[in-house]
Amino acid sequence: MPAPAISSCPPLSRRAAALGLLAAPLAAAPVLGGALAACSAPADGAYRALPGDGAWLNGPPLRPADLLGKVVLVNFWTYTCINSLRPLPYVRSWADKYRDRGLAVLGVHTPEFSFEQELPRVRTAVEQLGVRYPVALDNDFAIWRSFRNTAWPGFYILDTEGRVRHQRLGEGDYDTSERVIQTLLADGFGGRVSDPIVPVMGVGPEAAPDWDDLGSPETYAGYAKAENFAGVLRRDTARSYETPARLPLNSWALAGTWTARPEFAELTRGAGSIAYRFHARDLHLVMGPGASENPVRFRVRLDGADPGLDHGSDTDGAGWGEVREARMYQLIRQAGPVRDRTCVIEFQAAGPRAYCFTFG
Repeated sequence: MPAPAISSCPPLSRRAAALGLLAAPLAAAPVLGGALAACSAPADGAYRALPGDGAWLNGPPLRPADLLGKVVLVNFWTYTCINSLRPLPYVRSWADKYRDRGLAVLGVHTPEFSFEQELPRVRTAVEQLGVRYPVALDNDFAIWRSFRNTAWPGFYILDTEGRVRHQRLGEGDYDTSERVIQTLLADGFGGRVSDPIVPVMGVGPEAAPDWDDLGSPETYAGYAKAENFAGVLRRDTARSYETPARLPLNSWALAGTWTARPEFAELTRGAGSIAYRFHARDLHLVMGPGASENPVRFRVRLDGADPGLDHGSDTDGAGWGEVREARMYQLIRQAGPVRDRTCVIEFQAAGPRAYCFTFG
């Protein structure tokens, strides 16, 4: 029996933090066998901020008229966010799979950290991540606000008349999103769109998280959002820190001379390290080489030893890696059963900036 149409759009839920341990999904209208509710006015509503004042990658700026008549998937993301990276295999797959049947995919890159506003960095990330659909740089959050988005990643699927028909914050529920795409393509262009819906397997940092064993939260190193630091962060002043002999679970510490800034902690003099006691399969750190942009070698130690088979995609079995650019680095992927571990990142020289730990 066909499900009844939903008469109004569910309100957007606002999360206390833009990134979180679990994404908060938004309710959506039924898809199979039922009508989809319209969640916005036509194109002068959600599309009103296009093309925006920022740069565009992978093509010229798009205006509402360029998107009307197409089914459109809008993905709000930022290139250092693990929650934004893990859905990319699905978004790329849908862009390729349905491009010739009327789907347009638009990536809206809305930065969290200041360095993510820089066009050369975003261009490099887009190329490295294999993103070939248009990407708008939304540094002033104008497009973000026009959709009333509140988190990374945000997904909005619009029909051929420019109305939002499905919305979701966070990872997961990809089969529902693809069914919405198929339904809107069939409604907008006629015919049946019923391609098999199958999981898309990501590799490296894009692999799906191990939700059952994910017991550590996103943790910022900049004092504006820092939590669970083992000690006292002195703001905007170089200070010598020591890592305690034992770290409680989900706490972190510094060793050496560091300066805490609002967005990051910077190794100011000589060698130094940052440590985290965590429970998760994967450990990532958003970091950069600092103002000098000089590459810095680092070594990861896991419970005081080389990570071996537990190394991440940005380290080798001995734990060695190099921070060459500001981005997210995967440092640990546990190959065996997940348990509480202590990861220490030892930098060989001053300069690196640590922004945020994330887990998977």
